[in-house]
Amino acid sequence: MKIKIGFVQQKCTSNIEQNIEKTIANIKTLSQNGANIICLQELFASLYFCDVEDYDNFKIAETIPGQTTEKLCAVSKEYGIVIIASLFEKRTQGIYHNTATVIDNGTLLGIYRKMHIPDDPGYYEKFYFTPGDLGYKTFETSFGRIGVLICWDQWYPEASRITALMGAEILFYPTAIGWALSQDAETNTEQYNAWQTIQRSHAVANGVHTVSVNRTGIENKMQFWGGSFVCNPFGTILHQSPHLEEENAIIEIDTSLTNHYRTHWPFMRDRRIDSYLPITERFIDK
Repeated sequence: MKIKIGFVQQKCTSNIEQNIEKTIANIKTLSQNGANIICLQELFASLYFCDVEDYDNFKIAETIPGQTTEKLCAVSKEYGIVIIASLFEKRTQGIYHNTATVIDNGTLLGIYRKMHIPDDPGYYEKFYFTPGDLGYKTFETSFGRIGVLICWDQWYPEASRITALMGAEILFYPTAIGWALSQDAETNTEQYNAWQTIQRSHAVANGVHTVSVNRTGIENKMQFWGGSFVCNPFGTILHQSPHLEEENAIIEIDTSLTNHYRTHWPFMRDRRIDSYLPITERFIDK
């Protein structure tokens, strides 16, 4: 099936309402230009607040369904599109998640809660987010079955493999990752290349298209590196966004290529599932 993938790579401000309205305007532009599935960057409605541990930031969390999903459902229904949107979810008092919603033609199909939660300088997500408890998820949309993972999940081949085994034809990664302003250019290049390489590897290993959507702009001491991209099932880059600029992009893909690549490079056929039990161990002592 040929599908037009759209994504929004943008800068955010401290004004949540303006961020959401700006995003919706970009969604409408992409829809009017033929996009079928539109993916937004991680936590698109706000600044990336996880750069500090601040209890006041819990105030910006919202329920799902809620006001933001209502707005996204309305534009999804108006244009007959699929929207993937990452939100700061307040599940109940004291339990919060980093959650991706999948909306199809005005209907909230379901959610995926981020499974892998980082805790690094500038990325204090364990302070805010409870790890996902829904497992890995796929969603049957009007444009095929998709899988959604979130940012830190993208470094784990287990996550992409399981999602692909569940039938995902496309892997989507809403993302918020950047360079510390104090870093040198060589380190920046190495980090971006590692980030892109691991996701291209997921595409190759699983024979599926991969879409990664990152934010851009300077927030606090971080330059978010943009560079959103789409690659085919053999890791070929079909489109890559600039690092420092906003971009709305549409890329046409053909999910029938999965069968071609999986037939000619039969990694899925040759998997030795009888030998993989040790992967469930934290570490194997000899």
